Amino acid sequence: MAEQLDISTKNCTVEREGHILIVTLNRPEAKNALSPSMLVGMYKAWRLLDKDDDLYCCVLTGKGDTFCAGMDLKAGPGGGEDAEEIQRMMVDVPNLHWQALLRENRPNKPLILAVEGYALAGGTEILQGTDIRVGAEDAVFGVTEVIRGLYPMSASAIRLRRQIPYCLAAEILLLGRRISAQEALEWGLINRVVPKGKALDEALKIAHQLCENAPISLRAITRTLRELDESVPEAEALRRQDEIGGPIFATEDAKEGMRAFKEKRKPIYKNR
Repeated sequence: MAEQLDISTKNCTVEREGHILIVTLNRPEAKNALSPSMLVGMYKAWRLLDKDDDLYCCVLTGKGDTFCAGMDLKAGPGGGEDAEEIQRMMVDVPNLHWQALLRENRPNKPLILAVEGYALAGGTEILQGTDIRVGAEDAVFGVTEVIRGLYPMSASAIRLRRQIPYCLAAEILLLGRRISAQEALEWGLINRVVPKGKALDEALKIAHQLCENAPISLRAITRTLRELDESVPEAEALRRQDEIGGPIFATEDAKEGMRAFKEKRKPIYKNR
């Protein structure tokens, strides 16, 4: 059973279920539009995920029938009534909002996304910072800032074209076009489509499967995915991946994994 953590905020519930961190955008009355307290909760969750070695992965979702409708257009860029909290924290962490939205300093542990309903503008921008993505059959995705005379500042103009074909990314960005869950699956923007109301169940299923693997391997592979994208020349990427991955072979968990294979049993990892 999940335990709610004290880093939860008014609009972001953070829970722990075994080795899994569960982060829920909790502003359903506003279609989970971003708010300062939501950003603070997300930021704290990502930093906890990085810090706590007993957490192996995270599931991110939204409460209600919408994952996230992006920036609160009624409140505007200022953020609304609870903006003071994030302004205070940004004195010490100027890029807190970018960290919260997974544009910068993403945690080096797998992030699994569960989307019900709309994931528009900031919702799809957050998506691009996650690793494994589940969408309900009624999910709708899109980077729609251009329609409102805005700009996708969470890096969609950079990241989206690296995750799906260029012409499809351009169509989404320049037309503000919304795409269905099936299109998102066919284009490679998400991994799986499930019946309405089942996205979180599927994401948790994936998370539990991840937790059966060696956590030190999960961290190293995720770090490689984060740091060595297509912009890094292949020779340099190979050198750096050896630095990240090589030490794994000397760990107790690597020895346990190979020993378990030989003994035809499930490995028991100690995270060291």
